[in-house]
Amino acid sequence: MSRTKPIIGIISNLHQINHRYAVHGSGLMNAQAVLAVAGCVPLIIPTDPSTAQVADLLDSCDGFLLTGGQPNVHPEEYGEEATPAHGHFDRGRDAITLPLIRACVDRGQPFLGICRGFQEVNVAMGGTLHPEIRELPGRMNHRMPPDGTLEEVFALRHTVQFTKGGVFARLMGAGEVMTNTLHGQGIKDAGPRIVIDGHAPDGTPEAIYVSGARGFTLAVQWHPEFNAENDSVSRPLFTAFGDAARAWARGEVLGGQDPLSCAG
Repeated sequence: MSRTKPIIGIISNLHQINHRYAVHGSGLMNAQAVLAVAGCVPLIIPTDPSTAQVADLLDSCDGFLLTGGQPNVHPEEYGEEATPAHGHFDRGRDAITLPLIRACVDRGQPFLGICRGFQEVNVAMGGTLHPEIRELPGRMNHRMPPDGTLEEVFALRHTVQFTKGGVFARLMGAGEVMTNTLHGQGIKDAGPRIVIDGHAPDGTPEAIYVSGARGFTLAVQWHPEFNAENDSVSRPLFTAFGDAARAWARGEVLGGQDPLSCAG
């Protein structure tokens, strides 16, 4: 039976309910953005090797949304030891997402990375992370405000400047945009194939893609899922991702080097 819409696997996070029940879940905004803006079917993916296998996920989905999440990528994944500054971890998610990203790059299968997902793309491709951006000289505090309404937490807080004529500048139709910011960690060393295509005013990398990949590999450090249907920055990102998933579902794998050529 043919699909009427592409299926997007939404990477979940592990949560504890009443300190007793373990559940995999993802924010409603992720599913809403996938359905309403990307025009695809959202499917929550459990991130534990005992419940999901990468090969099965690749065959079951047309693309993947690598969501944000409080647990950080374990520093052992990029050759460093864990410290209190690294926070807490989800090794099950590490075990699913990192090989999944590498497989998608090899196959040309599309993904969109958000916040932790942005960091996962860098680590999967051989990069490293700073455990706490705000402790670096000259950096601002990129963390989520501790209090406030949803609108206040996701409020636009800084600009992101894109490379002139680069992938994100062409996608957005602008060299600079305003974004929210809700992260503590960030890129330290970019992986060998990671192209940093946008920066915050303090130099923090905010927009990346994988060089030479045959598919859509864009990732952002901010959270475009908030108000995605109405936001002028979020909408083109999810629309292009949806177009890439439709191209994959049609069996179109790119031979070129332009990350947006599958999203036209």
